[in-house]
Amino acid sequence: MPNRIKIFTGNANRSMAEEICRHLQVPLSAAEVKKFSDGEIFVEIGENVRGTDVFVVQPTCPPVNDHLMELLIMVDALRRASARRITAVMPYYGYARQDRKVRPRVPITAKAVAEMLMAVGTRRVLCMDLHAGQIQGFFNIPVDHLYAAPVLLKYIREQFDNVVMVSPDAGGVERTRAFAKRLNAELAIIDKRRERANECEALHVIGDVAGKTAVLLDDMVDTAGTLCGAAAKLMDKGAREVHACCSHAVLSGPAIERLEKSCIRSLVVTNSIPLSEDGRKCEKIKVMAVSELLGDAISRIHSEDSVSSLFV
Repeated sequence: MPNRIKIFTGNANRSMAEEICRHLQVPLSAAEVKKFSDGEIFVEIGENVRGTDVFVVQPTCPPVNDHLMELLIMVDALRRASARRITAVMPYYGYARQDRKVRPRVPITAKAVAEMLMAVGTRRVLCMDLHAGQIQGFFNIPVDHLYAAPVLLKYIREQFDNVVMVSPDAGGVERTRAFAKRLNAELAIIDKRRERANECEALHVIGDVAGKTAVLLDDMVDTAGTLCGAAAKLMDKGAREVHACCSHAVLSGPAIERLEKSCIRSLVVTNSIPLSEDGRKCEKIKVMAVSELLGDAISRIHSEDSVSSLFV
């Protein structure tokens, strides 16, 4: 990889940035990211970036606001240091769930985040498994949207047989159908009604799951209420066992406790978000690395090659 590429990271997921650098055989560039005593974030770039192609690896995972501000301030610092092009590599895009007005007088925060990224000087965005594909349209700059599907599909093929792919809600049907097609598996859907944020009630199962290995598929697992409720319904309908695959392991609030008590046999996630200490102790959770996938995309962006060939 030429020396004209530099990779920086904040405090969100340094281990992923290091894995990407090892894959690309480039050093992780030096930057100091710390807080003043009042909580303000300070960034200092530790090397010359003039005329270079810069990639900032920073998922905006919890604490979302801190990591988002780190990303914005790093991009601003790099722009003022005369970087040629700055790409925000966001394996997890925070605030993505607020992507439209579902009620009067509520914000579209996913759009606000896009506006802030462009305002500070971001010239390209690389992300993975957005909550809604239309978020790409919130940007007036190129967006490369990767999918964890190659990694998750390989795992499902190797580990399970007699599979039925299950969408935990109507919004995930397109994603789940694509997996079912590539696995030559059947499709089922959970009819779910959400009463308020982070709380939902699974109603009934559409499709035949009796005697089969049900694999729930979603883009993220937050409080795990949706997955655990869906898993219980699937077992009630005669599923042999239930597993889950999610790209982003947010795992906030009572998520770990719910997973431990649920009938879900395993939860497969990617390393887009680093697990908490409790998450690492949970034997049901298995982490699949997507660092090489992101590294290949970074290499192709830098060399002006096609990124679409990385899609399934």
